Amino acid sequence: MGNIKAAITGVAKYVPETIMTNADLEKIVDTNDEWIVSRTGIKQRHIFKEEGMATSDMGVRMVNRLLEKTGTHPDEVELLICATITPDMTFPDTANTICSKVGIKNAFAFDINAACSGFLYALSTGSKFIESGSHKKVIVLGLDFMSSIIDYTDRTTCVIFGDGGGAVLLEPDAENGMIDSVFNGDGNGRQYLHMKAGGSLHRPTAESVAAREHYVTQDGRPVFKAAVTNMTKSFNELIKRNNLTIDDITWLVPHQANMRIINSVGDMIGFPKERVMVNIQNYGNTTAGTLPLCLADYESQLKKGDTLVLTAFGGGFTWGSTLLTWAYDGE
Repeated sequence: MGNIKAAITGVAKYVPETIMTNADLEKIVDTNDEWIVSRTGIKQRHIFKEEGMATSDMGVRMVNRLLEKTGTHPDEVELLICATITPDMTFPDTANTICSKVGIKNAFAFDINAACSGFLYALSTGSKFIESGSHKKVIVLGLDFMSSIIDYTDRTTCVIFGDGGGAVLLEPDAENGMIDSVFNGDGNGRQYLHMKAGGSLHRPTAESVAAREHYVTQDGRPVFKAAVTNMTKSFNELIKRNNLTIDDITWLVPHQANMRIINSVGDMIGFPKERVMVNIQNYGNTTAGTLPLCLADYESQLKKGDTLVLTAFGGGFTWGSTLLTWAYDGE
């Protein structure tokens, strides 16, 4: 049992067809392309505008692509974990809804809510079922329908976020896969990045809707500082306790929150820019979806045995880093 690793054996993504460019945002809020690019690095984001569709419908498209790509039948899937902060409904969980729509009947499923760190937390959770020997095929999704909770009159948030994400298949491997993770959190950070109303603390009312309290609220400066500090700290702790150096890491896969955050983390740990995965310019911040989107976009460049560190920071605050080796040559 101790030799079993949980390896990523396939990755698939989905982003909506509708693209919102910076020029489009200029028409609805006081901003401009130069301001957005200089502060975030974002040039466009994808927006899910299909009538009557929800987060689960994006998830279904990711999972169907993943199953087809890996030659996996829905009946073979034993567990599905969905990392999201934009579930279809408060309950039931979106993971079970995805299973129902895909035809996955032999699995149990649940959601994880850790904001932008959600995919890492879900990946680590799913890997434990593989490593224990109890499960052979686990699907982990990270995705968010951020445009459903964004106030498009607030330029501090509406320029940042987009919709989409990705899914990975975890399977047992004796050679490559998950190695180690460092996770942490600080609930005191909730005041800087949250949705004020809609939960049990501030229940939905006509007044809360009128006050626009059901949208993401962010205080950018403390979030920026905490993100850079804690992503850097968790990365350094991870490679230190695994006796690695920067040269041992093939790729750094950072959460795509803001280009300045990505650059600052890379500079602080001294990581070569050419080995940092970056696609924020195309999608914006898809919250739990950014890391699997990076893996999907860079899949063709990945080689069996490559060493990756994935790192993220999210509202809550939540953060962490994961070390793994890649299990197959990218297509």
